[in-house]
Amino acid sequence: MHLIPTQDEVVAVLRETGALRQGHFEYPTGMHSNEYLQVPLALRYYQYQRMLSVGLSRLLRAHPEIRAAVKDLSIVTPMTGGLPVAYGVCEALRANQVYWAEREHDEPLRFRQFLEPHKGEQVVLVDDILRTGSKLAELKELLESRGATVVGLAVIIYQPTPKTLNFGSLPLYYLAKLEASYYAGAAQCELCQRSVPVEKVWV
Repeated sequence: MHLIPTQDEVVAVLRETGALRQGHFEYPTGMHSNEYLQVPLALRYYQYQRMLSVGLSRLLRAHPEIRAAVKDLSIVTPMTGGLPVAYGVCEALRANQVYWAEREHDEPLRFRQFLEPHKGEQVVLVDDILRTGSKLAELKELLESRGATVVGLAVIIYQPTPKTLNFGSLPLYYLAKLEASYYAGAAQCELCQRSVPVEKVWV
């Protein structure tokens, strides 16, 4: 195993744990895909959670600005699903703290009561996966509205879709990039046209 896991090593872990599956899947949005990825299925296992989080932390530490700020750095994730990665990265980096945003029903993201980023606080946004990037973009906007400075974005898997947002010059770190085929719905889906059985997934 390399100090920073290679793409092939990461994919092997995802397949072994059932986190990455090939087939024909329909997401709650109606979108169809030939691939289903649920990183938390891999993070159930401590050895893999540690391997992936430490690898991601090493990518971050290679960035001079992040390395210089590490003792005051905050690791922030958009929802509780990203916490295993956030805590693993924070521990490996020896960063200052971890916190997260929450959402009730269809309301905007918000922080817990009495938790407020301070002006000038340097933050790395961390999550298990970046697909469209909508939650990470909302979190970035929320942090910046409180005066924090987002200095980087780190995810285990980068799996862009046709709707993935552009984060401009913000550094993006990831251990593996996966390409999948996405279709807006059954009418456009090549797998549906070939009568490949479809499986509905929750997220």
